[in-house]
Amino acid sequence: MKELIKQYEAAKNSALKFMNNGELHAYFDALIKMNHYKKLMIAVQAN
Repeated sequence: MKELIKQYEAAKNSALKFMNNGELHAYFDALIKMNHYKKLMIAVQAN
């Protein structure tokens, strides 16, 4: 679970960086990664 949180936070930080730089495609990719890790964290927490 700790590893998933680290990966989620890394994706979140990169998304913020891409948003500030105006790199929309990379920003949306980072948001998709965030969503993926969030779903995994919910699945782990449910079990």
